[in-house]
This record gives sequence, C-alpha cells and structure tokens, in this order.
Amino acid sequence: MSTLKRAPEHVGAWYWDLAELTPQGAEPDVVAATLTAAQGAADILRAHALLEATAVEQTWYAPGRGPTGLTSRLSVPETPLGSPEVTERVLGSRPSAFPDAFIGSMYVRGPGTWFDAGGHARREPGLVTMWLTPEGSGISVEVSVHHDIWRWFDFSGRPHPDVHRRNAPRLANALREITSHFGVEPETGEATYFGHAVEYGISADDPDENGRGLDVTDRL
Repeated sequence: MSTLKRAPEHVGAWYWDLAELTPQGAEPDVVAATLTAAQGAADILRAHALLEATAVEQTWYAPGRGPTGLTSRLSVPETPLGSPEVTERVLGSRPSAFPDAFIGSMYVRGPGTWFDAGGHARREPGLVTMWLTPEGSGISVEVSVHHDIWRWFDFSGRPHPDVHRRNAPRLANALREITSHFGVEPETGEATYFGHAVEYGISADDPDENGRGLDVTDRL
C-alpha cells in the first residue's frame, strides 16, 4: 500500500537518447535491444533498491490510426528483461484485433525502497518509473520520480533534510551509473508544478521569510 503522496506529474525526469545503440533491423531486433537497455538501467536501479522490476507494460499503436487504447502487461518478477523469452512474450502480447499494431511505449513497473526521517526502510509501489520507446530511428529511456522525498522541501513546503539526505543521494548515484552504463549524457525533463530535474537531483525552491518552500498540495 502506498504511504507517500504522489504527484500527477513528475518531480524530475532524465532522458537518454540511445540512437547510436539502436540496431538497424526488424521489429524483434529493436524490441530486444530496448529490453536489453531496460535491463541495464533496471539492474542499476535495483542495486540501489529504487526499482524492483516486476512487470513490463506495452501501449500499442495502429499504423495510420494512432493509439489503439490497448495495453498489455507482463509479469517478469524472476526473468531478466533482456532475455529472448521476454522479447518473445512482449511481441506475443500484440492485440489480436490489431495484427499490424506496433509498440508505442513501454513501462517497467515495480516497487522501490525509501527511508523516512528516522532511517526506517519503507516499500513504495512506483517509487521510480522507467519509460522506453522502441523506435527503429532511436531507442530512448526515461527515468522519472513523482514523490517529494527527493526534494529539499516536502509537497507542503516544509523542509525535510533528513528524508532528503537519506534518499536523494541514492537516486543521484543510480542516475550517474546509468549514464556511465549507456555512455550518453541524459537530458532533463521539462519543469512541472512539482519540481524540475537539475543534473542528477531536483532543484530547490527559494525559501520564503519563514524558511518554507512552495506548497503544491493544491494540485495533488
């Protein structure tokens, strides 16, 4: 069960363009390469207890018609994402009503661990989200976060330095390792009402005269 408030938009996002690592081949080759990229990032996030990949989701598009409105979800708790088995299962989940459909985006889902102010470990579903695009012109990987534990201020504007200290460095280290793994510097996602990624962290609000940040709970 969720114990954290989750923003409807990301607090921070990081995007790696892997065009140079994308194979020039048929759909199965591109999907396999995408899942291999997902595996590399997922292994790093798991090592930092930020994402335990338990499922992969695909959204399906029809050529010339756009989104089909259909999503397939596969449980992968013990199977490496980059394995041929997962590639076969992903392609096999194509909607039968749209035999020519292709994957528009993929999501890696699972829980992660965060630490409260007292240092107690807490499990949270969707602590970190991974989004991928398996395009022949260029695979991309995005990692995003939607909670306030990565920010200096919580969503109500109160500083929570102990929570920040126990969590933000873990995320920063994982993002640096993913960058090193891919050999590509990430781009940061656009700013939202809830935060903005800066390098490998989240920008801090300018505090008011009472030392508080912006209260964004009106949009949660």
